[in-house]
Amino acid sequence: MKLEEFIDACGKQGLELSSQQIQQYCRYAELLKEWNQKMNLTAIVEFEEVLDKHFYDSLLPSFTTEISGHLCDVGSGAGFPSIPLKIAYPELKITILEPLKKRVLFLEEVKHELGLDGVHCLDVRAEDYAVKNRETFDVVTARAVANLNMLAELCIPLVKKGGIFLAMKGSSGNEEHASALQAVTKLGCVLEKVETRTLLDGSSRINLFYRKEKETPKGYPRMFAKIKKNPL
Repeated sequence: MKLEEFIDACGKQGLELSSQQIQQYCRYAELLKEWNQKMNLTAIVEFEEVLDKHFYDSLLPSFTTEISGHLCDVGSGAGFPSIPLKIAYPELKITILEPLKKRVLFLEEVKHELGLDGVHCLDVRAEDYAVKNRETFDVVTARAVANLNMLAELCIPLVKKGGIFLAMKGSSGNEEHASALQAVTKLGCVLEKVETRTLLDGSSRINLFYRKEKETPKGYPRMFAKIKKNPL
């Protein structure tokens, strides 16, 4: 995806990018490539691939669903989907949970270089953060972090009642939903919709939107070792 194609594709979805936003995306891509030489951030660093597989992919859910308020990005890695969403929708408040401190250093640099306000980057695990921050966020996202039956327990306790848990998956999304249905229900969410999209290279993306209808029972999330050993 060339830069002009990225701008045009966003425009066709109703997202008109300003020159400042375009510059922010370009600088973000530069920082990804620069920092990837000294730490493992992503296997995708070439500009046109970054535009399609990282930036456009991160924006896909926002084209059909309003992503607003306070968003928490669990296991963000190099900042996906939260940083591309923040660039596109500057009014979003973002909290990024990324347990690897060196990646948080990268995210802080991105935040500084791009002049992004209202972005908080924390080197903490989701299950630890949830101890004092349950039911806090309007939207909780996770992209390619873990299988959904484990991911649900890490993310859903952070979602406020009425909010959205957005699980961004590849082609296995529907199968993961089926295996995680019991966990999702127990933690207080229902599936609101499933969106299947195709990137320019033909790869499939399945985005699962869960609505939080009930408070998550106390006792969840458990520590990660327990979640991994015995998923809900």
